[in-house]
Amino acid sequence: MKLRNTALALVATGLISGCATGPDRKPGDPFEPMNRAVFSFNDGLDRYIAVPAAKGYQKVTPQPLRTAVSNFFSNLGDLSNAANALLQLKITDATEDIVRFAFNSTFGLGGLLDWATPAGLPKHHQDFGLTLGHWGIPSGPYLVLPLFGPSTVRDSMGLIVDVKFNPLNYMEPAVRNPLYVLQFVSVRSDLLGASDLLQQAALDKYSFVRDAYTQQRRARLRGTGDNAAPLPNYDDQGDSGASSVPAAGAPAAGALPNYADPGDAAEAPNAASGAATGAPAGVPDYTDPGDTPASGAAGSTPVAPAEAPAGASETPAPTLPAAPPADTTRPASAPATQ
Repeated sequence: MKLRNTALALVATGLISGCATGPDRKPGDPFEPMNRAVFSFNDGLDRYIAVPAAKGYQKVTPQPLRTAVSNFFSNLGDLSNAANALLQLKITDATEDIVRFAFNSTFGLGGLLDWATPAGLPKHHQDFGLTLGHWGIPSGPYLVLPLFGPSTVRDSMGLIVDVKFNPLNYMEPAVRNPLYVLQFVSVRSDLLGASDLLQQAALDKYSFVRDAYTQQRRARLRGTGDNAAPLPNYDDQGDSGASSVPAAGAPAAGALPNYADPGDAAEAPNAASGAATGAPAGVPDYTDPGDTPASGAAGSTPVAPAEAPAGASETPAPTLPAAPPADTTRPASAPATQ
């Protein structure tokens, strides 16, 4: 019996090694040929089973009820988050997770409503794979698991412990199994938009998912994935009826700073007078106060030149050429030559 088990283990190791040494092997993903085969299998199940179930779930379930279902399972996940935060000695995060669970379970009708997030209690996303990484255990090669999808060697080992942290695991099978199915359909329904974007944007879906997963895990391990800024809204504005044109006087989102000359706004009261003088409305009045308006203009009043302040230097007036001297050789009584 032991010999047979040893032989099976050696055969399995040889198969994995054969897949790992394929011609398409890359650093960080030595199991790529095997991973791509499992990825294709999962993609087929997703396309023909999970996606139709998720679309049917969206069609028959109103949006408020779908949100309540997502909140319910998210509330249960706070217990797993708190347990892993304690294992990482993150006391503040663990306390917030426990308070979130108690708050939503009490005032949110068993977690159907999320009152903790508006109250200022952030949600933390933790699992046992991140706990292992927190204590220095490397992630190992990238690995695609059947049904579970992208993972790593370390994270796949953490799944076993995460199952023990899940409260659904301790319910009766008659209740537990339908809830597992409902949780899967709910999560897949929430990701329909992301899968459509992936289908349109990614040239190689496998590489895109692998890179996105590894970057996300590194960000969460560094502690920068929980409070990351939300993604831009790529929804069609026509669907919600919202207009992309801002209201009058309101700055548009993401607009550039206002580099207008402050003098334009300061001289706005002179718009009416500018219209009377023929100047464009809103343009500052650069007329010299010493100038006198043209005579005969309607409503014009001569303006006295302003006196220069004491001590101010005056600009000398331009000097005209002197008149030629008179001819003194001719007698004064001599008649002018005709």
